[in-house]
Amino acid sequence: MKMQPVLVGAFEAKTKLGKLLERVGRGDSFIITKHDQPVARLVAYRDDRSSRRKDAAAEMRALRAKYKLKGAGIRELRDEGRA
Repeated sequence: MKMQPVLVGAFEAKTKLGKLLERVGRGDSFIITKHDQPVARLVAYRDDRSSRRKDAAAEMRALRAKYKLKGAGIRELRDEGRA
């Protein structure tokens, strides 16, 4: 379950950056505001390769749900047209 980002003023973010970074490492996220307007988001670093793998896996699951084999096995489909 994802939590909503917590709003933090720029001054507080500057003075408590170390503690905010510890919390981000545990999964929290923050929106830093200046004069009550959001200006930045403080979230955990996510390796780009890892996020691409997760996105690719989600796309494959979506395709699997969209297309059904209707009783045909994967080998039958692979060998279809080979002769």
